[in-house]
Amino acid sequence: MLHVTDKIILQDWELTESFMRASGPGGQNVNKVSSAVELRFEAATSPSLPLPVKNRLRQLAGRRWTNDGALVLQCDETRSQARNREIIRDRLKELIQQAATPPKRRIATRPTLGSKKLRLKAKKVRGEVKAMRGKVDPE
Repeated sequence: MLHVTDKIILQDWELTESFMRASGPGGQNVNKVSSAVELRFEAATSPSLPLPVKNRLRQLAGRRWTNDGALVLQCDETRSQARNREIIRDRLKELIQQAATPPKRRIATRPTLGSKKLRLKAKKVRGEVKAMRGKVDPE
């Protein structure tokens, strides 16, 4: 089980881990040991996630979200398979926690009168600078 928040707990059957050989440094060991981890979380069919969290997770995941509604994360940062498993589970946890917090509603504000006047003055000055760049009269 993976405890994400007080209300969201992922069951083991929802997560699938597969291991493969990692690229990068590791000497002869890199050709023998499958230390890279790929974590697959069937988010679309998960009963643990409420619908709004699923929708926000889909937005946050981007390319990591598959057509069949699974979230696929990969990690080959360290030479240790156990450490890569910890890292990938932490990443999944952080991503779901981020999706679980609803976005703050933006309160529309109007610009102040002073800021409007300052903006128009700056435009006027800039326009005058550009007007002076014209061709010079020979007389």
